[in-house]
Order: sequence, then C-alpha cells, then structure tokens
Amino acid sequence: MNDNYITLNSISKRYSAGNGAVEALKSVSLTIPKNEIFGVIGLSGAGKSTLVRCINLLERPDSGEVIIDGENLLNLSDEKLRLRRQKIGMIFQHFNLLEQQTVLNNVCFPLEIRGIPKKERRKKALELLQKVGLAEKADAYPSQLSGGQKQRVAIARVLANEPDILLCDEATSALDPETTKTILGLLKSIHDTMGITVIIITHEMKVIQEICTSVAVLENGEVQETGTVSEIFAHPKSKAAKRLLLLEEEEEEENVG
Repeated sequence: MNDNYITLNSISKRYSAGNGAVEALKSVSLTIPKNEIFGVIGLSGAGKSTLVRCINLLERPDSGEVIIDGENLLNLSDEKLRLRRQKIGMIFQHFNLLEQQTVLNNVCFPLEIRGIPKKERRKKALELLQKVGLAEKADAYPSQLSGGQKQRVAIARVLANEPDILLCDEATSALDPETTKTILGLLKSIHDTMGITVIIITHEMKVIQEICTSVAVLENGEVQETGTVSEIFAHPKSKAAKRLLLLEEEEEEENVG
C-alpha cells in the first residue's frame, strides 16, 4: 500500500471579500493512504469544502502541491486533468441530479459524456442501480424520490466512471439520522468491495465515528490535529477536537431529553 497516495503539501487558498481577503486554507498539509476512509471535520467556515475541492482542482490552490499517486495535478495539461478528474468522484449535500431526467438517465449521463454506446451505458447504469438498491426506481424522476434515494442515485452516477477516489462533501447533512446511517453503510460497502479511497467532509463527529479510519480536524483553515478516529475520540489534543466532541455530547443529551 502506498502511504502517500494523496498528499497535500502546504495548500493555501484566499478569496477576495468586500473588506479584504479571506484565508480559507493556510498552508494545509495532509497525507491520505490508499483505500482509506479518511475524515475531515470542522465547524462551518473551517475550510473543509475548499480543501476537498482543491483535491480535484475544482478550486486551484494559490500555492502548494496536490499529489495523487505520485502525480502533481497542478502540473497537468487541461486534457490530462480532465481525464484524471473522471477517476475522482464527488458526492454533494444537495445531490445535484438532473430533475427532468429519469433515475436511469441520471446514472447514464457521465457515460453518455464519455461516448459510451446507449445499450452499454444502460446496462452499466442498471447494474449500478442494483448495487445501490434502487433498480426498481430506474424509470422514476428525482421529484418522486426521498432524500436518501436521491443520494443513492448520486452515488450510482459517480460510480459510473469507476473512480479511484470518492470525495463526499457533507453528503449526509440533508438526511435524517436513520437515512444517514444507511448511506454511510452503503459507502462503507462500496469502499470494501471496490477498493475506493473515500474522503468524508463533515461537521458531525458521529459520521466520522461511524465510518472513518483516520481523521483530520480543521479550524480557521488550518489542520489542528490528525490521527486515528479512536485516538482522537479517546484523547483529543487540540481545542478544536475537544470542542467538536463537547458539541456532539450536548447534542446527544438534547436528543435523549
């Protein structure tokens, strides 16, 4: 196993704002091993979404390196980067489905873009819908689905390109706790059966605890600490990690009450 499958070296990103510049990321460095389920956690404004979008260069960092499997993405031509991105799937909080297309056509869409023949892409899409437990919804439209079902369609669509990496940006934030558990179980199953490296971006400690092996705690655009999930839950070192754990405990107490 390559322990440096994804390496972020001193990634920085600034945005212009009305009253100056906002430093979303400040010299962030991370190493993510192959086939890991790696979590990045932080409160709103911590820089999590910017970080995950820098991994596939949807956001180009102002400085630093994004190295995947020994290749610095910042050095690739537009064409090579486009091909590389096909192998980096991304799942969003709000599903981003094509509302006027059936579930089947949504999953076919990335295959159509790649020029895969219609018969072949339909066969592949049906197999993927079977994999995510939605084969019977092939002819339905997104408006007829629950939130959890929509996210399953989004996952099937991402899998159509047979990605090596799956980026999940708050993928369960719009879902209720029971549906969240089911979607995380599906992601774990996909990871186990397909050997995909999964990166989970979230503000919820229980999501990290449920599925991740290792985690990085982000606050104010900086990594506060990294380690295995069990280490950080048992012995958090940073104020940011302690704060997140405390918020989780308070939320659990409210739910019990």
